[in-house]
Amino acid sequence: MTEDQVRLSHSVMTIPPLTHLRAFEAAARHGSFLRAAAELGMTPAAVSQHVKALEAWMGLALFDRHPRGVTLTAAGQDFGAACQRGLEEIARAAARLTGRSRGRRVSLACQPSIVSLWLAHRLPRFRAANPDIQVSIVYPLGARTPEDAGSDLLIGHGLRPDRPADAILSAATRPIAAPAYLARSGPLTTPEALLRAELLHDATEDAWRGWFADHRLVMPQGTGPIFADFSLLVSSVVAGLGVGLCPVALVEDQLRSGALSVVSDHASDTAKDYWLISRPRPSPEAELMRRWLMDEAGR
Repeated sequence: MTEDQVRLSHSVMTIPPLTHLRAFEAAARHGSFLRAAAELGMTPAAVSQHVKALEAWMGLALFDRHPRGVTLTAAGQDFGAACQRGLEEIARAAARLTGRSRGRRVSLACQPSIVSLWLAHRLPRFRAANPDIQVSIVYPLGARTPEDAGSDLLIGHGLRPDRPADAILSAATRPIAAPAYLARSGPLTTPEALLRAELLHDATEDAWRGWFADHRLVMPQGTGPIFADFSLLVSSVVAGLGVGLCPVALVEDQLRSGALSVVSDHASDTAKDYWLISRPRPSPEAELMRRWLMDEAGR
């Protein structure tokens, strides 16, 4: 056996089985055996078995198992990143040598309200400029990072995340109403006047209660209906049902068209923003969409 053959034989023996690596890489990327199974055409149990076999081969735990899912260990994060780089390099080399390049794709995780109120009518501009890129919009399902959501990009809400992120839109909220409601209710320009208004709530009454507390006022009980979804709340405000607390940045188009009006300039959640977060090593398509989203937000 030649020296090169000896080196090749040794390298093959020290590489874990590729079926285990493929299952682990998908599970690490999605943060879920279920999502990895859907991608690979396996059952979640099969993905779990491959990961367990890989952990046995390596002699260390790559995932922590919980009743409601799995999370990568520190070793799993490190090895998952290495596997992703390796498999991506293999895929690029195969495409380059065979001429069969994979279709260009990018996925964005964000709440339905962001899509319906802000993104949907802007997205055709991205598609027109990049017709060869397929865009996928996915539910974040409580995820706070693209990795958790199994996406390239994620738009989150709140205070500044503990990782690099771009503030894409302000989350400051103000009382908003339709002209038809204001015509019935009369002027509502002061916090005290809003105490008698029909207040519409997003999920709980906490937002309005906090807004009135900022003005040293106590919100009365039973002020108006509660909506489980923010998009439903905005639709009800536009329909003239009452006054809602809304992030002005998400309803700028409705404000510009006159479908909605800002009732009071007293704002809450002024320290919060909508944050655009990318994976640590974004694909060219993800970086292109990140820059496009920032340009759209700056219009």
